[in-house]
Amino acid sequence: MSNQAIVFAEAGPASVLKVGSIPRESPTGWDILVKNFAVSVNPVDTKVRSVNPGWSQSVRVLGYDAAGIVEEVGPKVTDLFKKGDHVWYAGLSTRNGSNSEFTLVDGRTVGKKPTSLDWTVAAAFPLVSLTAYELMIEKMAIQKGDPGNLLIVNAAGGVGSIALQLATKVLGIKNVVATASRTETIDWVKKLGATHVINHREPLGPQIEALGFPIKNVLLFFDPDAYIPQVIQFIQPFGKIGSILAPQKANFLTGHRKSITLYLESMFAKSEFGVDEASQGKILDEMADLVDAGLIQSIASEAYPYNVENLQNAHKKLEAGAVVGKIVLTVDENSFKQ
Repeated sequence: MSNQAIVFAEAGPASVLKVGSIPRESPTGWDILVKNFAVSVNPVDTKVRSVNPGWSQSVRVLGYDAAGIVEEVGPKVTDLFKKGDHVWYAGLSTRNGSNSEFTLVDGRTVGKKPTSLDWTVAAAFPLVSLTAYELMIEKMAIQKGDPGNLLIVNAAGGVGSIALQLATKVLGIKNVVATASRTETIDWVKKLGATHVINHREPLGPQIEALGFPIKNVLLFFDPDAYIPQVIQFIQPFGKIGSILAPQKANFLTGHRKSITLYLESMFAKSEFGVDEASQGKILDEMADLVDAGLIQSIASEAYPYNVENLQNAHKKLEAGAVVGKIVLTVDENSFKQ
């Protein structure tokens, strides 16, 4: 059976995305087949599309966020899911993604969809929720009621929008400083709970000094080479820096003298290397409970019907740095028309 999708055959700009089809596979082992009702886009989509790293198939399907209904389950997944369950997932970097009618995904990395969200809003959450949770709670071990003050650089993006809410609404950190530079992003981070807002287009040190309290933990969601040299000047000794991007040139000498720890987060690492995949399903279940309890609010800022034109435009907006929160796309009967 065929599986309608938006695909690309070679690296290039957003215009390489085309309507096509791939085989519809049946799940084996831990896999489940999900019928997608809504998807979202992330910077990783644009990066993979622009370079298309080693891929043996003739076309590739992107997409690392979706909400949908379980269509089929593999034999090892029967205790986790059944046909008809409502789920959300981010998927795996080594497989075709959610820009298709059906997606085959490791069931251990899938979570139950929050009952309080519709498909469209739910699709914004999975990748950024896993990223923020793994970095803050698993790696940096930030605890509930942690007395250390937190700085989030680029807090209005997808990951930042979740990290900000985890910090303020779930972990109860007293001082959470968010960076934002435009009126709409400043309003966005205030809405999500930032206690203080500073401008990442200006030197950070003087702005932190003016706040009058020390910074113990820092989350970098943009350009670590630009911000690590600034952060290590004012972060407390034995502080922690978490980044979703690897620094290429930043000099960490002062950080070493202060015994600063740098944590790097890749949400795909667990599935790619076969390490504790089931933890991701549990994180998504926990995030669903937090959403349903009203502790985490929607991060979907723009919603459109899912089709090739709107997907191309979403990629272009991401590449232009013009997205606040997340763009979501709702699948309908016209999504895969030429």
